[in-house]
Amino acid sequence: MPDGTTRPPPATALAERGAERRRLISPLMRRILLVNALPLVLLLATLLYLDQYQSGLLAAKVTALREQARIYAGALAESAVRMAGAAGPALDPGLARPLLYRLTAPTPNAQARVYGPGGQLIADSRVRTGPGGAVVSEPLPAVASPGPLMGTVTWIYDNLFALLPQNNPLPVESAASPQAGLDWQPDLRQALAMTTGAKAHEMAPFIRRTPDGHLLVTVAEPVVRDRKVVGIVLLTRDANEIDRALFVVRISILGLFSLAMVLTVLLSWYLSRTIASPLLALANAAGELHEGRGRAGAVPERLLARKDEIGALARALARSAAALWARLDAIERFAAEVAHEIKNPLSSIRSAIETLPRIEDGSQRKRLLGIIAQDVVRLDRLISDISESSRLDAELSRVEPERVDLAPIIAALAEIHDATRREAEPRLAVEAPREGLLVRAVEGRLVQVLRNLIANAISFSPANGRILLHARETGSVVEIAVEDQGPGIPEGKLEHVFDRFYSERPAGEGFGQHSGLGLSISRQIVEAARGRISAENRRDASGGVIGARFVVRLPRA
Repeated sequence: MPDGTTRPPPATALAERGAERRRLISPLMRRILLVNALPLVLLLATLLYLDQYQSGLLAAKVTALREQARIYAGALAESAVRMAGAAGPALDPGLARPLLYRLTAPTPNAQARVYGPGGQLIADSRVRTGPGGAVVSEPLPAVASPGPLMGTVTWIYDNLFALLPQNNPLPVESAASPQAGLDWQPDLRQALAMTTGAKAHEMAPFIRRTPDGHLLVTVAEPVVRDRKVVGIVLLTRDANEIDRALFVVRISILGLFSLAMVLTVLLSWYLSRTIASPLLALANAAGELHEGRGRAGAVPERLLARKDEIGALARALARSAAALWARLDAIERFAAEVAHEIKNPLSSIRSAIETLPRIEDGSQRKRLLGIIAQDVVRLDRLISDISESSRLDAELSRVEPERVDLAPIIAALAEIHDATRREAEPRLAVEAPREGLLVRAVEGRLVQVLRNLIANAISFSPANGRILLHARETGSVVEIAVEDQGPGIPEGKLEHVFDRFYSERPAGEGFGQHSGLGLSISRQIVEAARGRISAENRRDASGGVIGARFVVRLPRA
């Protein structure tokens, strides 16, 4: 890739990356659908309580019907019983029938029957004696049949919840039951045994649905006179209002379910468009970067313009891509510069070696051997500095910066310079506090920067000159400056002095003694600590250059 060319990836690699992108989106879509389906699951759970709702309605209907049957039984016991001698009290059919008619008149949709202790029918509210003594049986008033919608909904619910475990205390006989009709009556002996005796209790109601779909409820109550059961009242009444109430609830739930389903689909589609699809687009952009085809414009502009987390991710990916390509370009330039810098001493050595066999003069041969030795030293220094620069970037990315106090470091460097200063070398003056110059950096590398700047100032300063090293805090920045009394820096080169292999050396210095990487390495270290390094010229009152100044600014820790 450094040579600017890219090789198309193999078809198998493309297929594998395509499968990875598909796997990226599938789990996310499953999670979106799962989260959005939770409200529907809760709504479905409410449907399981409809049987309890129906049981509650039926229980209320049974309680009301049982109270009504007790009223009938009490009225019959008081007004329709005659004394039959030694046999005791007994129901009088002649008194029971008209009384039963009057009792059931307010409820035309109910049917009451009175049976004697032996099971014989004594009175029926739906059977009357017509003109001429004819017996007329009046059926229960016709109830409107459920419409097709109500019938369909009821059928779906009944079949659906028949598959679920139910705890219905009031079971309903189906229309296929042979007892599901108006003519049903309980086993009277069993009913009498249940409602009398020492362990008397209520007989369970009988709830059934007729073949035409009507819901009927029947209860049994004993007729007691002088603590003797003289008969039993069976009261039957339709409960179609329960079906209508259930239908209203079911339609409401189905409507809410349909609305929730539509909203779930729309919300899933929206989330897919706003989350899943952008993530897939970012995955594709990352794939293009991996394949070397995403140098510019790999991340769609619409994602970069978003103000949410997806936009932040897209911008981070774009910045990472730009930094990656900048790093690759820097590596490419560095490789070209290294090749160029190494080629010069190698060419000089090669030329000297080729010339050496043809030289007979001893002094000239010695001079050529000196050139070869200088070039070897230059090449060794160059390779060492190149290795240091290459290693530095990886080291700075691995080492965690720590709090460093620059004040004692500056004082130590000043003491070392005074102790090792040779005659006629410049003196180093320090203007800095004794402590408190705290920054976050790698201490060893920060010492390297200061030593590079001091060494650079020494090489450009005149004999017995003065180098000033001063440091201070300015707001949130710690500023370190190194000033010399040398010739300064050409105005057009103030920024280029930090380029790799750039060398602007003082007059009289031997050729090849510096690789031109010192200031470049210093900038690399300072920028890794989130700081800045710059160069400027010092001027006197008339504007003349009186030296150079290098300034390092680091964030205060």
